[in-house]
Amino acid sequence: MKSSENHRYRTTLPTTEKNGYYEIRLESIGGLGANLCGKLLGELGASYLGLNAASFSSYGSEKRGSPVKSFVRFSAHDREILPSSPIEHPNMLVLFHHALSKTLPVTAGVREDCIVIVNTSLSPQEVREDLKLHAGTVLCIDALSFALKTKSRVNMVLLGAIAKASGFIPLDAVKELVEDSLGKKYPALLQNNLNGLEAGYHEVVSETFTDDGLFPERPFSEAKSRWGYQNAPLGGVNPHIGSTVSNDLSPSREGFIPLFVAEKCIHCGLCDSTCPDMVFQFLPGEYRGKPAMMNRGLDYHHCKGCLRCVDVCPTNALVVGKESEHPEKRWFVRNKDLAVDHLDFTPTGADPWITSESYLDEKNFEGGIV
Repeated sequence: MKSSENHRYRTTLPTTEKNGYYEIRLESIGGLGANLCGKLLGELGASYLGLNAASFSSYGSEKRGSPVKSFVRFSAHDREILPSSPIEHPNMLVLFHHALSKTLPVTAGVREDCIVIVNTSLSPQEVREDLKLHAGTVLCIDALSFALKTKSRVNMVLLGAIAKASGFIPLDAVKELVEDSLGKKYPALLQNNLNGLEAGYHEVVSETFTDDGLFPERPFSEAKSRWGYQNAPLGGVNPHIGSTVSNDLSPSREGFIPLFVAEKCIHCGLCDSTCPDMVFQFLPGEYRGKPAMMNRGLDYHHCKGCLRCVDVCPTNALVVGKESEHPEKRWFVRNKDLAVDHLDFTPTGADPWITSESYLDEKNFEGGIV
C-alpha cells in the first residue's frame, strides 16, 4: 500500500540497517486475531502515518489453534517496498501466544536490536530467560486479562502495546483507525476496543537488557527452524505427527483450560465421549458402592482447550479457568495406582495427569520415565 494524502499523523521511522524498512513479525495461533492486527497495522501506516506499507499473513488450515504468522513492512513515503518475502530478522517481534515458544522457533532471526512483545503474565526478566534472549528490549502484558477486563480482544490490547513499543506510532492514530474501520462495522463494540487499546498502551511493562553472556550457547543468528531446504526429510515427510501420544497440544490453547471438580463428577463419561483428543483418564474404582470406571481428571499435555467438555458436563464438574492462574506442575506417574512424585515446577500451564499405557510404554522404550 502506498502512502495516502492523509498526513495528519506523518511520522518518521526509526533508523534501521534494512534498506530503510521497518519490519514487524507477529507469531500467533488462529483465533487470537494476529491476521487482523497485521492488516490494521498495514492500513495504519499507509492511510494515517504517511508511510508506504505492506502486510500479509501465513497460515495453514485456518483452524483455531494452528500456527499463524503475520508480516508488516513500513518504509518512508518516497521509498517503494520491493520485498514480498517473509520477515526473517524483524525490528519488532510480537508473540501473541507465549506457549508457542515451547514447540516452534518463534525467536528465529531475532537480533540484539529487536523489540520483543509477549502476551504473558510473566515479567520481562522471566521472559528473557525463557526465550534465551541475549539483549534487547522485552515488553510484557497479560493481554488476555486486560481483554477480559475491557471486554475487547487480545489483538486490540497488543495493538496498543505495539504502538507504545514502536516509538513512532501515535495512540491517537490507532484509535482513529479503529473508529473508522471496526467502529463502523461493529459500533456497539467500539468503546470496548478503544479501552483495550488504552490498556495495552499504558499497562505494558518494559525492560531493556544488555548482553551479559548469560546465554552464550545460542547466538541469535543460529536460532533457526529444525528443518529447512537443505535438511528436510526426503519426500516431504512430516516428522510431527499430530495423533501421537507424545504430541504436545498445549500451545494450541488460547488462554483457557477446563478445570476438573472431582467432587461434582458422576463419572458419566460424556466428557470423554466429546473430547477430540482423549485427554480424560478413567481407571477402575467404586462409585456409590458399585464397581465403575472413575474419572481421574485431564492430561493437559494433550488438551488443546476447545472446552467442549465444559459444555457437555451435566453437573458442572468441568468449568472454565484461566491457564495463567493455574501454574503447571510436571508430574510423572510411577504405577497404575497414580502414585506420583513432584519433580519440577514451571509456571506455564496446568497439572497434567500422564496415565495412558501408551505414554508409559513409549517412555519406557526411550529409556525410562524417570
